[in-house]
Amino acid sequence: MELKGLSAVVTGGASGLGEATVRRLASEGVKVAVFDLNEEKGEAVARDIGGVFCNVNVTSDESVDAGFARAREAHGQERILINCAGIGSARKTAGRDKKTGDIYEYAAKDFDFVLQVNLIGTFRCIAKTAAGMMTLDPLEHGERGAIVNTASVAAEDGQIGQVAYSASKAGVVGMTLPIARDLNTEGIRVNTILPGLFRTPLLEGLPEHIKGALAASVNFPKRLGEPDEYASLALELCRNSYFNGEDIRLDGAIRMAPR
Repeated sequence: MELKGLSAVVTGGASGLGEATVRRLASEGVKVAVFDLNEEKGEAVARDIGGVFCNVNVTSDESVDAGFARAREAHGQERILINCAGIGSARKTAGRDKKTGDIYEYAAKDFDFVLQVNLIGTFRCIAKTAAGMMTLDPLEHGERGAIVNTASVAAEDGQIGQVAYSASKAGVVGMTLPIARDLNTEGIRVNTILPGLFRTPLLEGLPEHIKGALAASVNFPKRLGEPDEYASLALELCRNSYFNGEDIRLDGAIRMAPR
């Protein structure tokens, strides 16, 4: 699929993997809408690339609908959706407080919130963009659009304390092929990237010795991934029309230890 001149939406596009993808798409001549809750950063990124910022909460139908309406008013119906919006979580299913020794359990409402953002939020954006893409005339070989989701190696190698995060990302992996099959007659492709340890704002805030230890745990190359490396793959999944229904690890061959 030739990217130049197309319209795209990137959720979580104000920072990290999403921002790198926004900037890479714009460099290819794509008109990009940045979906994010961080208005200050999102507006700045959108200004830099000549795009549009949409303040969007992916857990809300109304917010997502308003975001797509604003993006389409500015750029027309998108043919590309990159889902990068997500949150982390670190809590055991049940455990003991380190100071008091009191037993606690992971509240189901907190578990559900992680799924609402990472899994349901991703699905919500997919369903709404797919309905919009279906209104478009097909391109070469009947293609109407491409969707790229972000899971995590935690979908397969979940660590201690990652039960909600791993479940949410495994859900994204699990729905990739069925959605690709749902949309096959409409010419809409769906793929998912499972990033490993990347140099995102979350990891950048860690002490240098911890970042060094994380980098050393990667098989090769022994470093953290760069956001632009994620963006490069995301664009290839859009550009190469034979990629469909795939879940691809991008992780330097790391396999996460229990902790």
